[in-house]
Amino acid sequence: MRLHGPSTPDGPAPADGPGPRSAWLDSLACAAYLADEQGIVTAVNSMAEQLLDRPAAELLGQDAHQALHRNALGQPAPRSECPIRHAALANRTTQGGGLWFERGDGSVAPVAWLVTGYDDGSRQGTIALFHPLDDTEAGSLQDPLSELERLALFAELTTQLTSTMDADEVTNRLVRLLVPRLADWAVVDLITEAGEVWRRAVVHVEDGDLKNQEHLVGPMPAVPQESQLPLSRALRGAASALAGPETYQGDPDSGIAVEQARLFAATGIQSAIIGPIRGLRDALGALTLGRCEDSHPFTTADLPLLEEITRRAGLALDNARLYGRQRKVSETMQRHLLPQLPRVPDLQMTARYVPAPDASQVGGDWYDAFVLPDGATALVIGDVVGHDLDAAADMAQLRNMLRAYAFSEQKPPSKIVEWLDQAAMQLSGTDLATLVLARLTNVESLGWELTWTNAGHPPPLFITHEGVAQYLTDGHGMLLGTGVWEPRPDVSLLLPPGATLLLYTDGLIEEPGASLDEGLDRLSRQAAALSHHSLDTFTDQLLARARPAANEDDIALLALRTTDNSERPRCSGRLY
Repeated sequence: MRLHGPSTPDGPAPADGPGPRSAWLDSLACAAYLADEQGIVTAVNSMAEQLLDRPAAELLGQDAHQALHRNALGQPAPRSECPIRHAALANRTTQGGGLWFERGDGSVAPVAWLVTGYDDGSRQGTIALFHPLDDTEAGSLQDPLSELERLALFAELTTQLTSTMDADEVTNRLVRLLVPRLADWAVVDLITEAGEVWRRAVVHVEDGDLKNQEHLVGPMPAVPQESQLPLSRALRGAASALAGPETYQGDPDSGIAVEQARLFAATGIQSAIIGPIRGLRDALGALTLGRCEDSHPFTTADLPLLEEITRRAGLALDNARLYGRQRKVSETMQRHLLPQLPRVPDLQMTARYVPAPDASQVGGDWYDAFVLPDGATALVIGDVVGHDLDAAADMAQLRNMLRAYAFSEQKPPSKIVEWLDQAAMQLSGTDLATLVLARLTNVESLGWELTWTNAGHPPPLFITHEGVAQYLTDGHGMLLGTGVWEPRPDVSLLLPPGATLLLYTDGLIEEPGASLDEGLDRLSRQAAALSHHSLDTFTDQLLARARPAANEDDIALLALRTTDNSERPRCSGRLY
């Protein structure tokens, strides 16, 4: 016989070198492994190799709990809840079932086990004996939760559900926490803000993963006010109740009853509990947990647990819906605040606005472009400090004043910005702001001349058709709202045919923990690589590639490209 791990004639020894496997370990009529006092595997017999479909060499020297012990889904089991480790630390003989060991192919095998200690005078450790269980012996995955498990579930529900403001993600996380821990199936029906019922999820475990049965989800019939069947009552906010296939076998009293009969038939659910998901004011939907024939049926003792789950789910969905309403209003407001771009012969122009990922309010980033009375085109990119309605209001005032000054006074950009700064200081509570104001003029025989001034804003980026990128760092002055007055410079540049000019806000280059130079370098390299693409593609790809992964700010972006007479001008703007 072989020994996986060295031994002495008297017993197992630490796995620190090659050696024979003692005959007594292989003579056992079940799978076995030996572990030292720290739980490190020192020997594995041939039956364990066969049962686990893993060579002993793969396990030797490994922590037994980390290498073997899993839950029914194949996920690592908490060491604090491991009965084998508890028995080893207490140095007592213990046996039980309901554990799963990981096999070589990643699947898990339910096992019955016995663990006992050994002491040969010089070494102490643990002998673990185990044999496979069939599905019936393994028991239901929905055995009643202990008080500790209930508290852990509630804590996990609260953490997981309240850490997102997306209603669909709340639903996804809810069913993942409940299946198969509490049920074979989880069904979520939600009432939309228009009062319609939609079946959002019909989920169970399939091949180790949660699968949503798409053929069972979708719109549901209206909630009947007179129906006393469990789902109808739950959707009206009534108390939780037990249900089964027999509940919906009679003549249906509504379309919802028909859908429920179809659900039970398609899923094989034999026992279910159905409870309302309530918000602060109204019922938001219903949660159904179902168990199949080989699982313990639900009882009335499970209803309080369901109601505690749905209470947490209702709070999370209520918050997500409120956030969604605020964000929708904010984006609509922002869309109306941002302008339509003008059509200018021999120029392509496009713009994008991307809200901050986690902001539910409008921000102070903006762009603008308009044709002046003398035929020149004004280009603006700006950013008011803040992410709230005050910032948006200040932004709107600055934009309107800037347009008024630019239309009424045929002056260079520097003078317009000087007047704007003085006027902004008179506005009550106006925050600091940055901007670039440029004037683009088609000069006969020379092409497009760009004249600009920069009030504390990131420098415009100029890219030739050949892919040479250069920041326009000249013309820089103080940001707006400081109360410090100083003359502002103007700088001019001739744009060659096919050149691209990019005006942007700092959300495109700034990232927590990274320097501004890194963001500027990333933007210029990506812009140069994309210069041969159409302007819309250039802009979209640049946002995708250059935007920092940890970006938490709004982004406004205005791009234009000079064309020859054979190219048709285009302009577009999008709010993401």
